[in-house]
Amino acid sequence: MPWADGRWLNPPADVREDGTGLVVTTREGSDFWRTTSYGFVHDDGHALLSPFPPGTAVEVSFVADFPELYDQAGVLVRADAENWIKAGIERSDGAPQLGAVVTHGTSDWSLAPVPEWTGREVTVRVSRAGDAVTVRARCGGEPWRMVRLAWLDPAADAHAGPFCCSPLHDGLRVRFTRLATGPADASLH
Repeated sequence: MPWADGRWLNPPADVREDGTGLVVTTREGSDFWRTTSYGFVHDDGHALLSPFPPGTAVEVSFVADFPELYDQAGVLVRADAENWIKAGIERSDGAPQLGAVVTHGTSDWSLAPVPEWTGREVTVRVSRAGDAVTVRARCGGEPWRMVRLAWLDPAADAHAGPFCCSPLHDGLRVRFTRLATGPADASLH
């Protein structure tokens, strides 16, 4: 899928095409989060979004080093400012973590450490079927890992695509290497 098919929600500090990839540099304080535990709302992360109708899937591949706490990149699925899902890699507890945040009014957060994925190409896949979004991820040619099964209103007019954020600094650089769409996954496992 061509990068030009998407529209930026909160344009980043810099975007440039690099061969077939897209290099994105974040703005300071960029994030997606609603209320839980921290008490703040951030809806200023960078996301390149395209329509995500029921029965489809989106895959995003990327490479980044994630040097600072909460640096993150992956896929954002967005219905509106209060209903969205982000999944990918985020730096927390001193290491890259594979995780997801699901937001329906307030955000939740789940993580699992993947230090061996540092600096390698990661692919995150979101698949929309019925009232569910299935999130999977892998590094290189490894098998897919199930990350999350999350509810999304089947009538929602949703959009999805690559996202990145750096809540505590500016200048996180993420090289997105692939954006693809296709049919939703046939089964959960």
